[in-house]
This record gives sequence, structure tokens and C-alpha cells, in this order.
Amino acid sequence: MSTIFKAKFSIKKGDSVVVIAGDDKDLKKPRTVLEVIVDKGRVVVEGVNIVTKHTKPSAQNTKGGIVKVEAPINISNVMLWDAKKGEPTKVKRTRENGKLIRVSKKSGEVIK
Repeated sequence: MSTIFKAKFSIKKGDSVVVIAGDDKDLKKPRTVLEVIVDKGRVVVEGVNIVTKHTKPSAQNTKGGIVKVEAPINISNVMLWDAKKGEPTKVKRTRENGKLIRVSKKSGEVIK
């Protein structure tokens, strides 16, 4: 992606999301966002897209060997979870006394 245009995403670290596409697709199981990679448009979601990584022994990891870690998935493959309705929802952003807040389109609740 070019550095001229910085995309705005309605998903933040710590949000509950569901995976709506790919191998880990599950529309009933909310998961936590561990990291948002804005410049690449990707998110790391807990327990999704697990890859095996071969690591050399280091000071932190004296054993080394094969480690299972979460790899990033495209941000378009996740949708915010509406806890009140118990289903995925789209988000609209509105201003409330100068601050942007995210509002669920399904229940109208403010997403914390």
C-alpha cells in the first residue's frame, strides 16, 4: 500500500470479532484481536490461521524447535461481534462531543 493514503479501520486491538471467510470461518465463535497491522490491512486474531514456525535456540527460547503461532489474516475476513445481539455486525462511526465513537448497526450499542 502507498503511504499517501492511510486506511481507517473500525477494528482495534482487543475487539471481539468473528472470522467470516477462510479456513477458520466460524460465525458463532467470537475471538479476540491481538494486533492490527494498518499499513498492510491485516489483523492477527487469537487462535486463527495457526502456522508452524521453526525457531533456532536463542536467549529467550533456549529449546528452539517448532512453535505454533498465529499469522495475520486480511482485515476484510473479520467482522465485529455484537455482544448484545450475539451476531456479527457492521459499524458506523459517529462523533460524540468531538470524539469518534463506533456504533453497532444491528443493536445501536456503542462499541467499547
